[in-house]
Order: sequence, then C-alpha cells, then structure tokens
Amino acid sequence: MPEEQSQTIMAVDELQAIIQRCVAGQKCLEDGYASQLLEVIQNEKNKVIIKNMGWNLISPLVRCIFMYKQEDDKREHCLKILDQLAQLCNPKELFLGLLEQIEQTSGEQVCQTVMLLLQPLQTVLLKLQNKKAYSVGLSLAMIMNQLTPLPVPYTKQQIQEDKLGLCQCCNAVVDFAKPFVSEVVKNMEKSSEYNDMELKEELLKFCMKSLKYPLLTAQLEQLEGIEEHPFRRFATEIIDILWNIRELIPLVFLHRKGKSPHWENQEFADIEQKNSAESLACLSYLMFVQRFGIDCFPMVFSPSYLLQCNMTHIEVLLIRTEESMLSKGLDLFESCLLRMENNSLLHQYLEFRGFINVPQVLVKVMTLCPIEHLRKKSLNILQLFIDKFDAEGKYTLFRCLLKTSNHAGVEGYVIKNIKDQIHLSLMKACDNTWFTGQHLISLLDLVLLLPEGAETDLLQNSDRIMASLNLLRYLIIKDCESDNQTGVWTILPKIEQNFLKPLHVGLNMSKAHYEAEIKNKKENRREAHSSNTVCSLTVSGEKMPAMTTEMQLQVLHSALFTFDLIESVLSRVEELIEVKIKGGMDENS
Repeated sequence: MPEEQSQTIMAVDELQAIIQRCVAGQKCLEDGYASQLLEVIQNEKNKVIIKNMGWNLISPLVRCIFMYKQEDDKREHCLKILDQLAQLCNPKELFLGLLEQIEQTSGEQVCQTVMLLLQPLQTVLLKLQNKKAYSVGLSLAMIMNQLTPLPVPYTKQQIQEDKLGLCQCCNAVVDFAKPFVSEVVKNMEKSSEYNDMELKEELLKFCMKSLKYPLLTAQLEQLEGIEEHPFRRFATEIIDILWNIRELIPLVFLHRKGKSPHWENQEFADIEQKNSAESLACLSYLMFVQRFGIDCFPMVFSPSYLLQCNMTHIEVLLIRTEESMLSKGLDLFESCLLRMENNSLLHQYLEFRGFINVPQVLVKVMTLCPIEHLRKKSLNILQLFIDKFDAEGKYTLFRCLLKTSNHAGVEGYVIKNIKDQIHLSLMKACDNTWFTGQHLISLLDLVLLLPEGAETDLLQNSDRIMASLNLLRYLIIKDCESDNQTGVWTILPKIEQNFLKPLHVGLNMSKAHYEAEIKNKKENRREAHSSNTVCSLTVSGEKMPAMTTEMQLQVLHSALFTFDLIESVLSRVEELIEVKIKGGMDENS
C-alpha cells in the first residue's frame, strides 16, 4: 500500500474517532451522565480533542442546564463543564460557538441564556489576541440585539417581578464589559495620544445602544420599597463607562456620535441618525433630570446655554407618543427652565430652530396626548417657557403660537398671556414698549378678528373669542381714549369691522341654526315612540357619538348657553365703548 494512501486512511480514521467522541460527549449529556463527561474533560489525555472540538458541546450543555432544576447535582456538573470548556477550548472556536448559542435563543430564555454564557464569553474574549475589539463589539451588539425585543418592566410591580430577568441581565452585561473598559482606561493612562480607538468605539456603541434600550423606555424615578432600582444602577454604570473612556462631556456638548458607518441606503442612514438622537436625548435626561454623573459636570455654563444645548433632545423626546419618553422630554424641559430667572432668556434665542419647534410640539402634547397628567404638565411648562423670555421674546413667541397652534383653546391661553403683559406695561411694572403702542397694535390685529368672518364656527372657536372679548373689555376699561397708550382707540374702527360686527352676525346665524335644531329634535321626539331612540348629531363640524334624543338636546342647549355667554360679554364691551366715547365727547364740549 502506498504511503500517501496509508496516511489518508489514518487521517480519516482519526477524524471518525473525533466525530464519534463528540457525538459520545453530546449523548453523555443527553443521557444524564454529566459527571462522567466532566471527568473525561478534566483528564489531561483528552486535552487536545477538548481544545479543538469542545465547542460542539455548548448547545447540548445549555439545553441540559435549563432542563435540570437549580439544586440538581447534574446541573452543577454541567456548569463546571461549561467553565472547563472556557478554560480549555480554542478561544476563537468557542467564541463563535457561544455567540451562535446566544443568537439562536429567543423568547423567555433570552435573558437566562445570556446570563449563563456571559462569564465563559468574557473568559474567551480576554484570551483573544487578534481582533479583540471587533469580537467584543460583536458580542455586545449580539447581546443587545437579542435583548431589545423584550418588553422593559415599567411599573414598580413589573420591576420587582422582573419576569423575564431583563433587569438582572442588563446589569450582568455591564459587569461583563468592565474588564474591557479597564483595558481602554489603562491604555489611555499610558499614553495621552491613545491610538487604539477600536475597543473604545465598540464600548461607546454599546453605551449608545443601552441609552436607547432599555434606558429610554425605563422608568427611572426612585421607587419606594425598591432598595436598589436595577435600571438606576444600570444607568449609573453606563454613565461611569462614558466618563471613564472620556466620552461623557463630548457626547453631552459636542453631540459626538462615534464613527457612523457610511450607508449606501438613505433609509439605513436615517435610522442610524434617529437612534443616535434618541440615545443622546436619554443621556441628557439622565444627567440633567436624574443627575447621574452630574459631579463630573463643569459648572461653567449659563442656564440659557444649557437650555439651548438640550432643545434638540427635548424635541426628540416630545415627538414620541409613549408615556415613558414623553414624560422624560417634559421633565428635561422643565428642569432646564427651572434653572433660569424669569425674563432672563434673550429674544435672540428664538432665532434657533429648536426654540420655535419645541413650543409647537408642546402644543401638540397639550391638545392631542391622551394622558391627562401629561397634558396638564405640558401646559404648565409652556407657561414656564413664556415666563423666561424677555419682553421682545414673549411678543415674538405669542405671534408664533397664534399663527401656528390651530387650536382655539391654545389661542385663548396665549391671548390671556398677552392681556397679562399689557397689564404689567400699563401698571408701569416694567419698561415695556412691546405691549403698548405700535407693537401692540400689530399684535391686536392677529387677536381681535374672526378667522373666517361671520362664517367662523363660533362654538369651536369659543375659547379664543371669549379671551379676545375679555382682552378688549380690559383695554377699553384701563386705557382712556385721551391716553391711548395701547393704541386700541386708534384701531377701534378696524376692530368693529373685523371682529365685533361679524361676531354679531355669526351669533345671530348660529343661534337661529341651533334653535331650529332644538325645535326639530323636539318635534321628532313627539313623533317617535320613545325618547331613547339613538341617532347621530353634528356639532362644530364634528359628528358626535351615537346619542339619544335627550342627550342631543342637552348638547344643543349647551351650545346655545355658550352663544348667550359670548353675546353677554360682547354687549358689555359695546356698552363700555359707547360710554367711553360719550365721556370723551362730554369732556371736549
């Protein structure tokens, strides 16, 4: 037999023997002989085969560990085998085997599998010489990708139960990363020009992912009865990593995002940018609201500069609809505003896009958010925001909100604020040219008119109309025609033409329409067998839910009451105008 052929047969025999041993090892586990397999692995004679083929045991090993109960000796033997494999196997082969096992897990076993394999994975990574940064990054990315689909516990009960083990797992992942953070810190201390940025970048990516999930979704307030809040601990650890790798301050102030991959596909690039923006918004929330890492923070920045830095983050959080993110955005906005003195924010800040965008987004939260306490909070924050501006800033902001809010309730609220500023000006409480004279006349042109003349839906715009009438009444009472500080007497003919006369016509039309509707409903009720007949009704252009005739009549009467209220204030305003004009004539005669 030729020598070559003989060597080939030997190689095949050896390979078959190896395969048989691997199969035998897996069968030992499945048949419950873990202790015997442990002895085989610990035997020096089997060192080579274990080094090269031991990684094949990972999958059956994990299955067996989850199959046995916590106190079962067989489970303990399996855990020892896992530890031995981490020490003896080829690091590269075992690394791939461990990652594959993490990738294949799903559902309720994700956190258990990750926590089980973190220690051997860390051991293997610390042994790797080549592509260590890449391998650490791949491990962290794989782990976070597996965790991300899991729901984040939000209520106190959910956090205490930690049903899927996510709270525990997140903190275990941070502990897993610590040796690699130490390695980066050590290298940076050795040289001020630390060139090996790859591992640092991978850790930065992990922190950014952690800020988006779970921290962006998590409830991070202190909870009574929970001594160590798991997500607060996790947040502290992430901030510590960022500080240790010298990325915390650059992220907060320079909005550094690390090395972003160049995407050919614009959709992928947009997703990357959105994820990064949400992570940075969460980081700002952690620092400025929850005060994590605040001791590292340089106390040299003005409150207005901090507000400017955070406006982008606030906008990112407020455009979300989830309670956890909306509340973080409101808390961050409030926290920045509370650092400032009233009237201290210069009007020039409104030249920044965020200072115009954020109040508009806030208005949407006020008017569209289904969660009542967030709607109320957003209204309080809007007032805080208004209060912080100087006079010109308030004036500009009022104009902007009147033009963009498209909501009568918000417009009514702004008009009330305008009235308050005029009052301060007339009382000489502040030197304010923005709410008297020509500037005020320009603002009143936006306020004292009906958007669509006599055709305006008075019911839908009732908040705005009542606020406008109350403002006009105040101006007529407080500002004499001879003084005319506000300029209201100069534009009175225009006010009558654009506001008071069309309002009269609109009221007459609306009352006639609703009275006819009431009469019609009453006649239909008499004809119907029962007043409980369910039918539909359209009010202010919106179809109401199905209601009985009695309920519809209540709605129609309520509308008439609103018209009577508007008419009452309108009559009072016209009466005051007449009295003032007559008084002025008497003085002149």
